[in-house]
Amino acid sequence: MNATDILAHVDHTLLKQTATFEEIATICEEALRYHTATAMIPSAFVAPAAAKFQGTGLKLATVVGFPNGNANTAAKLAETAQALSDGAEEIDMVINIGWLKAGDTAAVTEEIRALKQLVGDRVLKVIVETCFLTEAEKIAACKCVTEGGADFIKTSTGFGTKGATLEDIALFKEHVGKNVAIKAAGGIHTREEMEAFLAAGCTRLGASAAVKVLRSEIDG
Repeated sequence: MNATDILAHVDHTLLKQTATFEEIATICEEALRYHTATAMIPSAFVAPAAAKFQGTGLKLATVVGFPNGNANTAAKLAETAQALSDGAEEIDMVINIGWLKAGDTAAVTEEIRALKQLVGDRVLKVIVETCFLTEAEKIAACKCVTEGGADFIKTSTGFGTKGATLEDIALFKEHVGKNVAIKAAGGIHTREEMEAFLAAGCTRLGASAAVKVLRSEIDG
């Protein structure tokens, strides 16, 4: 794959706690320049970014219930509604991992369904944070994401103990519904890793290093 093809699958991401709007604006400018799928930024910065880049075609994505996932559903819905109103076109939500580990898959599914109903035709990705889950729990998460009607299942926040693995992508492919796409995120640093995850079946990558790694191939 050439660099342009890879970057078209990347959510160009800056979610660190210390990020300033100046840094967020740089991420957005890079997303436009290198034609990434989205600029993935914290929800507090969606409104100013949407205003600054209005009319440019930039697609903004943000995170909800991030990074722990155990905010209550009403809070996640409120954060989602505000983000959509501010200009976000894609939402990456974190599941309540405690509910999943306790076996309350109905609650996990219903929360996903509620957010998807709010998001509507826009994209909802569901972060299941695989580093905290057993294989059985990962399979259960696939079912929750599928039955909840989400558009993507996503491996990781990048803030847990481990990021994406090719083994988890293979497990997802086996157990998610046919309408659920896969996003790998966390710990993806090299061109080879990006290509491997795309070849394994991911259609989106969360890789904050992608532009830095690939820009020289485009800029010459």
